Amino acid sequence: MIPDYSFEQAAQGRGFLRIAGVDEVGRGPLAGPVTAAAVVLDPARIPEGLNDSKKLTKRARARLYEELMQVADVSIAHASVEEIDRLNILRASHLAMTRALAGLKTPADYALIDGNMLPRDLTLPAEAIIKGDARSQSISAASIMAKTCRDCVMLSLAQQHPGYGWETNMGYGSKSHMMALQNLGVTPHHRRSFKPVHNML
Repeated sequence: MIPDYSFEQAAQGRGFLRIAGVDEVGRGPLAGPVTAAAVVLDPARIPEGLNDSKKLTKRARARLYEELMQVADVSIAHASVEEIDRLNILRASHLAMTRALAGLKTPADYALIDGNMLPRDLTLPAEAIIKGDARSQSISAASIMAKTCRDCVMLSLAQQHPGYGWETNMGYGSKSHMMALQNLGVTPHHRRSFKPVHNML
């Protein structure tokens, strides 16, 4: 399956003009923020090779990130570890999504949201698209922007807290990360509401 522009065209056919694709990354990790992006593509300048960020190489993501910054309206936002622990991960990822939409240079009038649920604080019409990052070009663009940005955040956190392997595991509970949790303890960037971290405390 390769993402196309058909969901966007369908929304345009219903009279919407600025359609944003929205996706988040980082719901599963034990550490770091959850990051969302909202992207409004210019139909005349859609970069070649858009796809679900997980299916792309790091180099391809980096190239598309640069290209999208040039040709699309892009907004990236986070929900912090404190917000994840306070709200729960689903609500926090929805918070990051609504923040990303709010940050667009020109507001969108319709949103295509990856997943099966719409954030409850949305202020604009929207539809949820399951596996949207592999089906809609706007959502795949958002998945690339969110993943690239969150990876950068985790790289800088890895330099502040060496030993957890965040530069390669991006905060996910890999074997080396779990070992480091036992040996080095819990950092301020660990999600205390997540079971493996919670159990250590």
